[in-house]
Amino acid sequence: MTKPFAAWLAEKMIDRSIATQIIDLIRTEGMEAGAHLPAQMLADRLRVSRSPVNEALALLHEKGVLTREKNRGFFVARPVIASLSDVVDELGLSETDLVTRVYFQIADDRLKGELPDTFSEQLIRTRYGLTSGQLTTVLGRIAQEGWAERKPGYGWEFSPMLTTPDSLLKSYRLRLALEPAALLEPGYKLDRKVLERCRDVEKHLLAGGIETDTADQLHERGVRFHESLVEASGNSFFIDTVRRVNRVRRLLSYRSMQHRERYAEHAKQHLHVLELLEKERNEEASEELRQHLLHTLDALSNIREIFEP
Repeated sequence: MTKPFAAWLAEKMIDRSIATQIIDLIRTEGMEAGAHLPAQMLADRLRVSRSPVNEALALLHEKGVLTREKNRGFFVARPVIASLSDVVDELGLSETDLVTRVYFQIADDRLKGELPDTFSEQLIRTRYGLTSGQLTTVLGRIAQEGWAERKPGYGWEFSPMLTTPDSLLKSYRLRLALEPAALLEPGYKLDRKVLERCRDVEKHLLAGGIETDTADQLHERGVRFHESLVEASGNSFFIDTVRRVNRVRRLLSYRSMQHRERYAEHAKQHLHVLELLEKERNEEASEELRQHLLHTLDALSNIREIFEP
């Protein structure tokens, strides 16, 4: 007898935060009914493997958010108009997900120095009480985000990068050298739709999202803003470098979100940069972006105690 979908889903322990992020993407980009949601596109946008994305798509299909066509994939069933929190609550996605909780616990324990540089899968499974499927999902996400990798032969190893206060500050100094320069590249052009999407995100944050968004959502929205600006340069070297830095700085970025009061000023600075780019005043936008990153560096220096083990 075929196992009921709900039972299968419980066993798989889907990371429901991915389903929530897909809903958020549908909402913020104003996707209409019938819009196609390719799994690979979502995996790239959310920086995860295709496996958890496919599971999240199946969940959203079961919930009626998406439709599914044989050999074609998943499509938006209806626009998402209500607030993200209301939709998530209505669909029953708001309960704490074990996999996500353990992911953040591992990150915190690593920053506290409570996990060794090299570790076995059995250590993580036993320490955090995971099933084999949950272990695979957690380690897959960690590997995808670049702060641990499987060793040749046996075991895992944490990346030596970004586990100290100075590491995060150094990553910002690298971005300070690259991102303002990207805005001055010949032929720089920020697409109108991308600009408006970025602007809507900043307005959402100022309207209350800073207090209500998850750490995942806050981090991703900041990353997407800065990567969108750099991507408009068309310079693959700038783009690849900034993406790599963003992947590995996530650990300390999450912890910095204990001090969310600084985000309101950041959102206003983002809006100013967008306004200047809209008017094609790129030199001024570049200088504004440089000042924004310097402001962030200064803010992080003042709260560096939260990064200490």
